[in-house]
Amino acid sequence: WVRHIEGERFPLGELDGSETERVLALSAMFSAAGLKAPVLQDIRSEIWLKLWGNLSFNPISALTHSTLVDICQFPLSRELAAAMMREAESVASRLGIGFRVTLDKRIAGAEKVGKHKTSMLQDVESGRDPEIDALVGAVIELGKIVSVPTPHIETVYALMKLLSVRINDEKLAVRAQPLSTA
Repeated sequence: WVRHIEGERFPLGELDGSETERVLALSAMFSAAGLKAPVLQDIRSEIWLKLWGNLSFNPISALTHSTLVDICQFPLSRELAAAMMREAESVASRLGIGFRVTLDKRIAGAEKVGKHKTSMLQDVESGRDPEIDALVGAVIELGKIVSVPTPHIETVYALMKLLSVRINDEKLAVRAQPLSTA
């Protein structure tokens, strides 16, 4: 069972880069449903490209209640996102993974998305536990394994973990709302 939320592109691939019967069959099924499902030889790079934005934009968005365009256009949050992305790129590089776009192009792409609320911000606003360990904690752990420091990522992770504890322990939904002028 698959629940499709949005988008029409679903890159697929085997970790070893081979085109197996199962990945070709899955690609054919997705294509028959009208979706784009290219089979890639380097699926790890595609996964890291997605993670690259998620590990930075998601927690910054959740902590500041800001959309992608807000983060990208405010110099301090843009630089924080870039610093986190540089750290993640160093971890990925040490693992033999490269990116097909530059950091500046990735940030520009996020900015073009506009007033989008990230999934982590939506989680915080709805009182759901954000996916901080999968999107951020995993990169910290990999950084430790390959001896790459991740101080910016670790700082944002610590702040998100505290917010997560508050959401869970106090059953909070945290939403920025305009102040009443009355």
